[in-house]
Amino acid sequence: MIRIITSKSEWGDALKEVRSFDFYHTFDYHQISKTRAEEAVLISYRDRKSIILLPLLLRRIFDSDYYDATSVYGYAGPLGVNIDNGFDAKRFQECLDDYFLEKKVVAVFSRLNPYIPEQDALLSGIGVIKSIGNVVNIDITKTPEAQRSAYRRDTRSRVNKARRLCSVRLARGPKDIEAFVNIYRETMEKLDADDSYFFDKEYFFNFLECEGFKTDILLAIHNDTGDITAGSMFVKTNDIVQYHLSGTKTEYMKIAPARLLLDEMRLMATKQGYRYFNLGGGYKNREDPLFDFKSSFSDDYKSFKIWTHVVDREKYREFTVLSKVEENNDFFPAYRA
Repeated sequence: MIRIITSKSEWGDALKEVRSFDFYHTFDYHQISKTRAEEAVLISYRDRKSIILLPLLLRRIFDSDYYDATSVYGYAGPLGVNIDNGFDAKRFQECLDDYFLEKKVVAVFSRLNPYIPEQDALLSGIGVIKSIGNVVNIDITKTPEAQRSAYRRDTRSRVNKARRLCSVRLARGPKDIEAFVNIYRETMEKLDADDSYFFDKEYFFNFLECEGFKTDILLAIHNDTGDITAGSMFVKTNDIVQYHLSGTKTEYMKIAPARLLLDEMRLMATKQGYRYFNLGGGYKNREDPLFDFKSSFSDDYKSFKIWTHVVDREKYREFTVLSKVEENNDFFPAYRA
C-alpha cells in the first residue's frame, strides 16, 4: 500500500490524481529546497479509491544509520482524495509507521497547509498536531470592492499614495530578476533575518524555471526616477496564490510600494479566477509588525499548524542525550536544537 516516489514524472503523475495541491508539494520545489544531505521523497498510499500523498525530506541523524524527516519551507503536509467517512485512517497511519521503522526514521516534522482541509483527519491519532499561529488570507472569490473594504484605513491611504507615485509591471529578464534579488537581500539584512531567509541568486533563477506552478515577480517602478522601489514574488498553483518573498529599497520605505504590489496581485488574481490569496503570518509565526502589516489587508485568518511525530521513542531519547539538550525544549526534534 505504501510506495516511495522519487522521480519527477511519477511525482507529477501522482499529484494529478489528488483534488488539490500547493506549489510546496511539487517535485521541482523540493529539488531547489533540499540540501545535498537531504533526499526528497513522496510517500504514496493507496487503499481502494483513496489516495494519500505525503512529501518529505529525509536526512541522516549525525553519523548514525538512522534518519529523521522534515518538510520543505512553507506549507506542505499530506494530500488526499476520496477521503470519506469510510476511510480507515488508522490503517494508513499503521502503514506509515511501518515504513518509517523499516527506513529507521526516528522522528517526523511537517508544516501543514491551511488550505488543504483533510490534513487534520489524515494525521489525527499519529503524533501531535499543534496550531502555532495564524496566516492572513484574502478571499479573492469576493468582488474587488468587497475585498478592499476589509483594508484598514491607513492601508487604503498608503496604497492610493503608492499608486500615484509608482507603476507596476512584471519582471522581465535577468536584469529585473537580479534587481529583485538585491532588493530582497537588502531587506533581509536590514531585518537581521535568520540565515534560512537568505537564498543565493541561483535559487531565484531556478525557481522561475520550475514546472507545475506559475511564478510572478511584480516590481514597483517610481514614476519620476525610474527606480525599482520594491519587488514581490507570488506563486500560483491550482486555486491558491502564495505571497512568497518580498523586499523594498530602504530609501523608498516611506511610500510603501510593497502594499501597492499586494494590492495589484489581489486584482490580478481575482481576474484570473483564483480562490485564496495567502499573505502568510508574522516572522517565526509571531503576531509582530510583519503580521500587523499583512492583517491590515484582511481579517480572514487561517490557523497555521505543524505536525510532530516521534516514531522510535527510545532512539529519540538516545540522540537527545547525545546532543546534550533538554528533551522538553520547544525545538523539534530536540536533538537538532
